[in-house]
Amino acid sequence: MSETTSSKPMYEKIFDELKQRIVTKDYQLGERVPSEKELADAYSVSRITSKKALEMLAAEQLIIRKPGRGSFVADPVIDYLESGANVAAGSEGYASNAINHDEKTIGLIITDFGNSYGTGLIYGMEQAARDNDCFLVLRRTFGNPDNEEQSIQKLLNLGVDGLIVFPAQGEYFSAEILKLVIGKFPLVLVDRHLKGVAAASISTDNMQAALKGTEYLFDLGHKHISFLSPPPVDTTAVEDRIEGFIQAHAQRGIVVDKGLWVSDLTSTLPNSFNEENIERDISRLVSHLKNNPAITALFAIEYNIALLAKTAVERVGLRIPEDISIICFDSPPTHLGGGYSFTHMQQNEEEMGRIAVENVLSIMGGHTVPNKVMLEARLIPGESTGSAKL
Repeated sequence: MSETTSSKPMYEKIFDELKQRIVTKDYQLGERVPSEKELADAYSVSRITSKKALEMLAAEQLIIRKPGRGSFVADPVIDYLESGANVAAGSEGYASNAINHDEKTIGLIITDFGNSYGTGLIYGMEQAARDNDCFLVLRRTFGNPDNEEQSIQKLLNLGVDGLIVFPAQGEYFSAEILKLVIGKFPLVLVDRHLKGVAAASISTDNMQAALKGTEYLFDLGHKHISFLSPPPVDTTAVEDRIEGFIQAHAQRGIVVDKGLWVSDLTSTLPNSFNEENIERDISRLVSHLKNNPAITALFAIEYNIALLAKTAVERVGLRIPEDISIICFDSPPTHLGGGYSFTHMQQNEEEMGRIAVENVLSIMGGHTVPNKVMLEARLIPGESTGSAKL
């Protein structure tokens, strides 16, 4: 199998072909489907692309991704519920049935989710919902602000009692969120907070996490570290990670060299995901590494950017971690599809999801909750970091 000349993105092509094989029973109920690595090799695409295809299959409840085992054709009645993702979802991630008003209902609006980040949030929310006898209704926005506003409106029209929102990119200020805050509707924001908006939020302590990860690299002898990110666009999670990276340098008395940074990577952003953009970002990183041979470590702001960085390092002919180390935020379990074990900062997603549900229920009950809750991230050593070359 190889790259198609069709205008359809490769991840959609892979998704369509796998979906067809599942629907026609070529893959039987409970049978394992190819892993990210196997699909990437078979279609001659990046792991990011094959990962996206599997995530789309999981989102449509066609497969279930089981930690430590792989991805399997799902029983829509049994497997999906047992996965911990028991939320009402139609073809667009939207409730397909009328809400049962005999139980509390919480609307969940999230950009997207996958095995590197997001699925754990939903697991935590679903379990907390079960424990509190309430129901979750999910809608994805794919980072589109218009989708976010429409989702809020539609869920309110359905009659949800509260909302949990993972906001779209921070440069867009949702008028619908502001209306919810002004109207004192039960609302909790997840993963980030919006400046100037007095809404309850739950997120990782991104500044401390980035600081801890940077200090880890310093302890390995790295001083010339390239920080890799998309444009910050006023997204608090990105801004806080940048601030943590800078503070770590200040505390060690090491000068921050922003000339080593790459902060214009866009292929992992919503609506920018395609092979052309991925290749452009990889080429950008290849040129950056060639032009800055002093770099001994890369701090990728997210897992997908770490995958781009790994590909770029290998193309330059350097070894990981002997020549260059890589650290990132989040990483799926390595036993899922033979994934690479990146050293990473692991966010406590399930706890974040649990607290989000409990806080929105508390607000429904007329109780006050903290305006901002931040959870600690753990550093998980992997095979992508080592001592700096002397």
